[in-house]
Amino acid sequence: MTEITTTAADDRPASIRLTTRQREAIAGVLFVAPDAIGLMLFIGLPMLLALGISVFEVDGFGGFKFVGLANYSKMWIDPLFWSSLRVTAQFTVMLVPLLYVTGLGLALLVQRTSKFNTVMRSMFFAPQMVSLVVVALVWQLMVVDKLGVLTRFAASIGLGGISFLGDPNLALFTVTLAAVWFLMGFYMLIFLGGLQDIPKEYYEAARIDGAGATQSFWFITLPLLRPTSFFVLLVSAVAAITGAQAFDLIYVMTRGGPANSTALLISYIYQQAFQYSAFGYAAALATLLVVLLMAVTVFFFLLTRGGRFDYE
Repeated sequence: MTEITTTAADDRPASIRLTTRQREAIAGVLFVAPDAIGLMLFIGLPMLLALGISVFEVDGFGGFKFVGLANYSKMWIDPLFWSSLRVTAQFTVMLVPLLYVTGLGLALLVQRTSKFNTVMRSMFFAPQMVSLVVVALVWQLMVVDKLGVLTRFAASIGLGGISFLGDPNLALFTVTLAAVWFLMGFYMLIFLGGLQDIPKEYYEAARIDGAGATQSFWFITLPLLRPTSFFVLLVSAVAAITGAQAFDLIYVMTRGGPANSTALLISYIYQQAFQYSAFGYAAALATLLVVLLMAVTVFFFLLTRGGRFDYE
């Protein structure tokens, strides 16, 4: 009887024993899998389709004509493309530093825990709770010629006759200010998270050594905010280039005018696709936009080492 039991036990397959590292790797893959599948289906696959459409001339009524790289060659002789690319670069150069400075400044202003600061945090973040179209309409009313609040204020200090949205030299800057007002509360919360991760002992030691608030900021706060700064710079730059938070503002406030001074590249892509039904050319422009985003991402990684500290 004993021999039969032993033989049956020996015939069973040995159980697979995983190490802790292997179990953690499997758990990590399972956690990432839903997002990875979603990205492939809703971002990766459309990008591949856009790349395929970019070598065709599509009329929007089911007609496809293979044109090779003609859509890409068309960009070099398209003045509106170069204009939209220039406006996108100007918008990015203005928006990213302003969001960094305002987000960090507000975070430093309300980082101490108190009832007053809690109320101020809510107020600064409140624009995020409003539709971007509503924000655009409010700003449009504030800067409308002769009747807007900001227009009247400018006239009261001797700057009468200014048209914030009608002057090509001011329209993009006005839209940028509206975008900063809308987004600065979001980046304030990101910087608040980074500030709260800095150990208080560093500031106490610096204070004992005689360091002032300015020295503590330059030699403790900013260096230890490097990962947060990298995230803010990268996300804000991507948002500016893609027009993720500006397309609605520009469409409502200026429609890309005056004289295409606020027409971003994403606005030009929208115009080509949905107004002129030039889907092939729009797909080629979108492909170039993705290449620009990849280049900007690599640039920030090289510039900041991915937000890593020097000793890593």
